[in-house]
Amino acid sequence: METVYITGAEKAAETRCVATVGFFDGVHVGHRHVIGQVKELARRQGLRSCVVTFEKHPRQVVAPDFTPQLLTTLDEKLHLLDQLGVEVCAVLRFDRQMASMDAETFMQSILARTLGVRHLVIGYDNRFGHGRTEGFTEYAAFGQRMGMTVTACDEEVVEEQKVSSSLIRRCLAEGDVEKAAASLGYCYTLAGRVVGGYRQGRKMGFPTANIDTAGSGKLLPAPGAYAVRAWIEEEKEPHEAMMNIGTRPTFHGHSLSLEVHVLGFEGDLYGHRLRVDFMHRLREERAFHDAAELTLQLQHDRQEAIEWFEKHP
Repeated sequence: METVYITGAEKAAETRCVATVGFFDGVHVGHRHVIGQVKELARRQGLRSCVVTFEKHPRQVVAPDFTPQLLTTLDEKLHLLDQLGVEVCAVLRFDRQMASMDAETFMQSILARTLGVRHLVIGYDNRFGHGRTEGFTEYAAFGQRMGMTVTACDEEVVEEQKVSSSLIRRCLAEGDVEKAAASLGYCYTLAGRVVGGYRQGRKMGFPTANIDTAGSGKLLPAPGAYAVRAWIEEEKEPHEAMMNIGTRPTFHGHSLSLEVHVLGFEGDLYGHRLRVDFMHRLREERAFHDAAELTLQLQHDRQEAIEWFEKHP
């Protein structure tokens, strides 16, 4: 996939494409439905398929104090789009000047001139342009004047609910990682470098790798214990593991930690990059009377995780 970064000052495009535009956080099954139509139209018309997205969340430009709860980082998003077979991803370096463009100016200046869009596919709930006041009817009229066909794409439904990034965030906030995965089309992931921790787990026979996801901007699932698949940096196969997200209430902790216990693993992971895929929630976070009671619970969690993986190879 060719990735280009757009400021709006580029020369006019020499090639033509079918495109869709949006933030595409998560690149979930609803997004894939739209992108599938883009690819099919591009194939029929002999044009390139293009996804137009943003380097950072647009609200961060107009409201600098806004902190997004992302489902995917930009790198993850680009990787997912590449896997889908998109030919070009245009990443907008969105600034206040671009944010001030009305929809027609954006379509003419960025889509038509800079990117050579000849057919634009609009998601069922997608709006763009300053104030986001226009909708599909206006986009179609603008496109007609500039020689751009605009078509709408209907919503994608999973388990009788319209798929959206907001729905997936709600699922993760409730700890329902399996429902989130159904709407994403893959398991939700977190990744980070393994850093030093409190070493309480090691004392109880459950050594953990503490991962640091600071700076990723990604949403953390609800506190609790999870069965996860852990990918250790440079290894090609994942390990079965269990993970705890929480503040260590049994030890009167306050700061949030992400601790991964890799089943049957005895090596040192400090300094390595670790990615986890959330498979199943084992239980919510809770405080135990003492370390002995917590140890018994961790033994139960490990057995439950092992049984879950046996049923889901």
